[in-house]
Amino acid sequence: MTNGQDPPQQQPIIIKHGSSWFLRIIAFVGWLGLMFAGLIIIVQLAATAQYFNEVDGVSENYYSGDKMATDKIALIRVEGLIMEGEGYIRNQIDLARKDKNVKAIVLRVDSPGGSVSASDYIYHHLNELRKDREIPLVVSMGASATSGGYYVSMAVGDEEDVIFAEPTTITGSIGVIIPHYDVSGLMAEYHIKDDSIASHDRKQMLSMTRTMPEDQRELVQGLVNDMFTRFKDVVKTGRPAYVKDPGKLDELATGEVYLTDQAIKLGLVDKVGFVEAAIERAAELAKLDVKKTRVVAYKKPVSLFGIGTASVANPTESLMKAVLNVTSPKAYYLDSSLPSLSAGLATAQ
Repeated sequence: MTNGQDPPQQQPIIIKHGSSWFLRIIAFVGWLGLMFAGLIIIVQLAATAQYFNEVDGVSENYYSGDKMATDKIALIRVEGLIMEGEGYIRNQIDLARKDKNVKAIVLRVDSPGGSVSASDYIYHHLNELRKDREIPLVVSMGASATSGGYYVSMAVGDEEDVIFAEPTTITGSIGVIIPHYDVSGLMAEYHIKDDSIASHDRKQMLSMTRTMPEDQRELVQGLVNDMFTRFKDVVKTGRPAYVKDPGKLDELATGEVYLTDQAIKLGLVDKVGFVEAAIERAAELAKLDVKKTRVVAYKKPVSLFGIGTASVANPTESLMKAVLNVTSPKAYYLDSSLPSLSAGLATAQ
């Protein structure tokens, strides 16, 4: 402050920038790209969301083909003993039935069969799936597709070249068995007597504690014959050649099992081939390009807390179920010398 006067105030310098059309274009393109990228992400999420489809504990998983394709071929597995209709197999069928993108079914069968009622239940719902959705169903047989395993395979209908079996597949075993074990001799040796009180003698018709009277044996044989006739009728729905020549079916429906080459000669199987061949045939029947189709399979998600809980948490209950299953009279489409024991072990697991 010289001479008592304030220094001159400095004027602010203002630099005006003119709006750049180039920067505006860059910003517009950037926002447009961001929106486009977001749209792509949404589409991708929608396309892949079905990989996580889940119904009653069954989840959909990618198996082969084009991961991003909309059209699908569903691989439904029937593996092990067929002892119940409801459950994993039925849930696979329901999931495929609800999915309108499923254009064909490959039924992967690796089973020795099971109970008559469960086999018939699965066959019925597979047949309904094929008819209601009007989509082809092709069978791929694994190590074995015998008895009830062959029974459910007849859901293919009367289409040609739809049953594929691997070179070493065992199939056939067309027949019915109601197990009965007579331990009355053993009981007599140890002086044990069945003193059950029943409303009628026939209430104990299949009791293992006494020898079956001849009149009751005839009744049980009649039941077996009726179920055997149904088995052969179902075979005719999937193998129409036997409708014209039922005698040929009678000749091979003896409970005997056959390797693939022999099964093809007999008309039980159409072609030798692994699951890939069945998938290609399913795509062909559905008029799909197999390379542009997504093949999905259904499986149970693994739960850390659910592994073995039924048998571990209550082993006594599991054992009782197994015992009751062994001793309860049941009819089986099953390739086994001990069908009720096999069913009991399956129940206990």
